Amino acid sequence: MRLSKTKKMRAMVRSFCLVILVCFCTTLFGQANTDSLQQKRLKPLIITSSIVYTGALVGLNELWYSDFERESFHFFNDHTEWKQMDKAGHFYAAFHISKGGYRVLQWAGQENDKAILWGTLLSAIVLTPIEIFDGFSSAYGASYSDLIANSAGGAFFYLQQKHWGDIKIHPKFSFRRSQYPAVRPELLGKSFQEELLKDYNAQTYWLSVDLSKIIHSNFPKWLNLAVGYGVTNMVAARDSQSTEMGYTPQRQYYLALDFDFNEYKTKSKFINTLLYLVNMIHLPAPTLELSDKLKFHPAY
Repeated sequence: MRLSKTKKMRAMVRSFCLVILVCFCTTLFGQANTDSLQQKRLKPLIITSSIVYTGALVGLNELWYSDFERESFHFFNDHTEWKQMDKAGHFYAAFHISKGGYRVLQWAGQENDKAILWGTLLSAIVLTPIEIFDGFSSAYGASYSDLIANSAGGAFFYLQQKHWGDIKIHPKFSFRRSQYPAVRPELLGKSFQEELLKDYNAQTYWLSVDLSKIIHSNFPKWLNLAVGYGVTNMVAARDSQSTEMGYTPQRQYYLALDFDFNEYKTKSKFINTLLYLVNMIHLPAPTLELSDKLKFHPAY
């Protein structure tokens, strides 16, 4: 069996780091508005990004893959693992990398259509090499489903920004600690930091719908409606493995209120950056959960 669980943990670590880095830089520089291409910004951006990108690929190859033998390129089928929660993570990361890239290019003065296109392609440029490296490694293997999820996340940004000229449905993430790391700490995490990335039982991925923009009413701009997806009773990657250990994996679906900060800008770059990052997270709110039965959470 391939080291899929290790691969997923590594992929999530890289994705979250990239999301935070891109969004921080994007919001930090997002104060300037330009109508024409500014070479004094675009050229340094391209040069700096190319250097960082090349260095990251070299470092990734040395840190993660140098200990394993190289093989001919091959795929590893992991689409049935973790009830596709890791795919939701890939979708989430690709969307926010695309959005971050778009805003950076806007700051650099790139025209809107090109900024949308190249911002979207940035998620593929960042995430696809990971699958290529995996495909040539004896320990892993490239994943069709990872590539599909990455593409879907980028496309979800592109279609909204291209068609609406705005983002009206926002992918978000939330986390609450579960009991399952105590069962398998080596797989699901031995600390809060590890659980945040490895315990899929504790994660929920959301699509937050901006009703004020979709239905064009006086609905409060700060209040959205979100649908969420999660799992529980997963103590192994595959359902059969969890069942053998006495756990019955279940999917969980949610309907919740959500808070939206996209419309709020201040004169402070720090506060704007903070609002940008917070808006990637689904904050606790009244929620209906549908799993084995219907449940209400005052603040999930």
